[in-house]
Amino acid sequence: MSAHCQLTGARPGFGNTVSHSHRRTSRRFDPNIQRKRYWLASEGRHVRLTLSARAIKTVDAIGVEAAVARIRARGEKV
Repeated sequence: MSAHCQLTGARPGFGNTVSHSHRRTSRRFDPNIQRKRYWLASEGRHVRLTLSARAIKTVDAIGVEAAVARIRARGEKV
């Protein structure tokens, strides 16, 4: 599973881990990605979306139909 959100476009951030001795090593900040299945009533089928935890809350607020419309507007396949 790629670490990006279909709704918000959240992708990993990159930075450094700084130790006590102040040495720096590369690290990656991954978004909290979940795969979630929603019923899409307009098409009469389930859709499986790869969403961040924040995007799941957005879908709960705006509804799955509006969320899928936004995802398709971004050019993502659903």
